[in-house]
Amino acid sequence: MKQELIRNLAIIAHVDHGKTTLVDGLLRQSGVFHERQQVQERVMDRNDLERERGITIMAKNTAILYNGYRLNIVDTPGHSDFGGEVERIVQMVDGVLLLVDALEGPMPQTRFVLKKALAAGLFPIVVINKMDRPQARPEAVLDEVLDLFIELNASEEQLDFPIVYANARAGRASLDSSSPGSDLKPLFDIIIEKIPAPVGDNKQPLQLGVSMIDYDPYVGRQAVGRIHNGALNLRQEVVVASNGTAGNRQRIGGLYIYDGLKKVAVEEARTGEIVVVSGLLDFNVGDTICDPEQVLPLDFVPIDEPTVAVAIQVNKSPFAGREGVYVTSRKLGERLLRELEADVSLRVDSTDSPDTFMVSGRGELHLSVLIETMRREGYEFEVSRPRVIEKAVDGQRCEPIEELVVEVPEEYVGIVMERLGSRKSELVNMTQRGDGMMYMEFLVPTRGLFGFRSEFLTDSRGMGTMYHRFHSYAPYKGEIATRQRGSMVAHEPGDTTGYGLENAQERGELFIEPGVAVYRGMIVGENSRPNDLVVNVCKKKHLTNIRSSTSDIAVKLSPPRNMNLEQCLEFITDDELVEITPASIRMRKKTLAG
Repeated sequence: MKQELIRNLAIIAHVDHGKTTLVDGLLRQSGVFHERQQVQERVMDRNDLERERGITIMAKNTAILYNGYRLNIVDTPGHSDFGGEVERIVQMVDGVLLLVDALEGPMPQTRFVLKKALAAGLFPIVVINKMDRPQARPEAVLDEVLDLFIELNASEEQLDFPIVYANARAGRASLDSSSPGSDLKPLFDIIIEKIPAPVGDNKQPLQLGVSMIDYDPYVGRQAVGRIHNGALNLRQEVVVASNGTAGNRQRIGGLYIYDGLKKVAVEEARTGEIVVVSGLLDFNVGDTICDPEQVLPLDFVPIDEPTVAVAIQVNKSPFAGREGVYVTSRKLGERLLRELEADVSLRVDSTDSPDTFMVSGRGELHLSVLIETMRREGYEFEVSRPRVIEKAVDGQRCEPIEELVVEVPEEYVGIVMERLGSRKSELVNMTQRGDGMMYMEFLVPTRGLFGFRSEFLTDSRGMGTMYHRFHSYAPYKGEIATRQRGSMVAHEPGDTTGYGLENAQERGELFIEPGVAVYRGMIVGENSRPNDLVVNVCKKKHLTNIRSSTSDIAVKLSPPRNMNLEQCLEFITDDELVEITPASIRMRKKTLAG
């Protein structure tokens, strides 16, 4: 396709502001799906975890043909833990659609993704979405967006951004905030008019920057990226330049472009196209595929460093090897190194023990998604408590600080501020919304947020929302007591009984139900006091031939607290581990003596 008819753009926003829903609408109204085709919501979120959690985890590509133009669109994650997905695609595109909620306005991740886009010189189009919300305030939100652009040092050209008002779920867009519009045609037209065509020269030596890695079970790893200069032909000889060093000559085995949700094989692709290349070896994100005669690597955008780390080790509990398929340190190490090839914001380091790996990421969610993915693939292992990655800045001990945004009903402001106060937080801003909600911004140490989410949801009766993103490194804030209660630990191996659990629940809250196999040292509940408590949850009632009027009264048990992976990682302390298997998630003491 002619270079001037190509538009490469990414959709960026805070989590849950409607990026993937907008892509659904663009795909439908461009004719990608035929009239009677059944299409599920959030069609771009094809990963099981993405559909379960309702968030985008991996950046994904699609292409739309509209009025003779090819629109290459990249759908990006909105959660700050997956910011690396946003950082690595800025070289693939020439513009961005910045989605902002018509009620909430710019949020922490909005600032992060916009900062990366502006720094890369991308042209922005602001889409104020969810115009159908009853409390929508588009004029005030637009003022907040403009302030954010100015604060992030946007250029004069970037400050002159066009504004589109949309209801992505209904598939409507308009250039007038008072008119809902009938379809997304105004948005299509603005994209074609305002997003610049890709620059580059077809006659220059080949430069293809690898921004993403895909995997196909039939052809293996595939490089996804944009051709910045030159042209690429099927079966052409190329070299992969990594860190300024060129590899051996290789031949292109397969060449594809995106068409809707499909990849279409082509014989040739030219400057400006986003392509998928198969048949190559030894490539990674940030590498450049070049002409063997003139190796000219591209500069790759630097990726922000991880802030949180966990130790992942071989499972050594009494139940080790019962449920997992891959249980050895070799299999564990191979899987973690394979993840490094696709996730640019992840780090994996070896330790003094051959059975333990230190894995670093952007946050608890980033790491928990990796852990859950490995669990579903059949891996069995143990995970330590997350810890923050500290730095020495000018000889001073510093730790990562998060920008936390909390929105709660007014009656819960006191308890939330009390909880955050003990976690060394600093209140930066407090605003009262017209709907009885209070909007608060805090700066809080990353380690101060460990275990806070579950407390926050309980304290706000599930009515509060919280978002956070990395802000900066700052001097160490001192000790933080994050957990006020101890663990209830199983005294002996066996199956839990109603009789044993009934006695144990008087001392705290249980995590398990009757008939569950436990071992000595396994955590079965939370004590109501600060110290750990050893309990016998396998205790059976002694049978006698003496009868009484009260002997057969039914055991009454409170429902156990079901702990998911994130809650387990937040709950454990330094002397505890989370045991991960394909069938179970358990917690235990490092020393199993109980």
